[in-house]
Amino acid sequence: MYVSFIICFFSRIYPRFKPENFEQNKQIYEQVKEIASRKGCTTAQLALAWILHKGDDICPIPGTTKIDNLNENIEAISVKLTTDEMMQLESCAAEDTVKGERHAFMWATWINSETPPLSSWIDE
Repeated sequence: MYVSFIICFFSRIYPRFKPENFEQNKQIYEQVKEIASRKGCTTAQLALAWILHKGDDICPIPGTTKIDNLNENIEAISVKLTTDEMMQLESCAAEDTVKGERHAFMWATWINSETPPLSSWIDE
């Protein structure tokens, strides 16, 4: 019942979960799920591994409230991705592939923030 409530809630407010976008985005999830299955990891671990493989200047910050989820997230460090797998994941996440606006309801958060530039944080 809880899952049904969450799906209903998200489908009302987030464009990516609206009926006209949901099926396309579900297919993308199924592709990611297949890659994760081949790698022997969860989709969450695969997503974190993908971010970790994108460069040393990127650090995922997954939110979690459960120790089991934290431990699962930590295990993502051991997931190694090939160049081909990285390309597959990049194509899944391509802007023209995912349907529905991403930031429709985040306008009051980071988009309008007044965070000073990184250069002002570093002592020269």
